[in-house]
Amino acid sequence: METVNDSFRHIIHYAFHLLVPFVFGKLFWKENGLKAGFIMLGTMVIDLDHLLAEPVFDPGRCSIGFHPLHTWWAGGIYCGILAVPSWKCRAIGVGGLWHLCTDAIDCLIAGL
Repeated sequence: METVNDSFRHIIHYAFHLLVPFVFGKLFWKENGLKAGFIMLGTMVIDLDHLLAEPVFDPGRCSIGFHPLHTWWAGGIYCGILAVPSWKCRAIGVGGLWHLCTDAIDCLIAGL
C-alpha cells in the first residue's frame, strides 16, 4: 500500500510541476501561454537550493520552510514579483508561488 501512495505522490508532484504551468499559461496569458508555461517551468531552478542540504534528497523532509528558496520570505518575494507590470515577470511570480504550492501539497500527501 505504501508504494501506491508513493507512486501517487510522485505522479501528482511531477505533473503539478511540469504540466500545470502550461495550463496556467493558457489561462492567464492566452496569446503568450506557451511562452509563459516555459517561463513558469523555468522557476524549477529554485530547487537548486536543495544542493545546500545534507543529504540533498530526503524523502522524509518537507521542502517548505527548510530550503531557503522554499520559505515564507521567498514566497513574499514571489508575491512581490506579481506587482511588476510585465507578463514575463508575473509568470515568474506565479511559477514560484505554484512551485511552493506543489511542494506543500507533496508534504501533505506524504504526511510531513
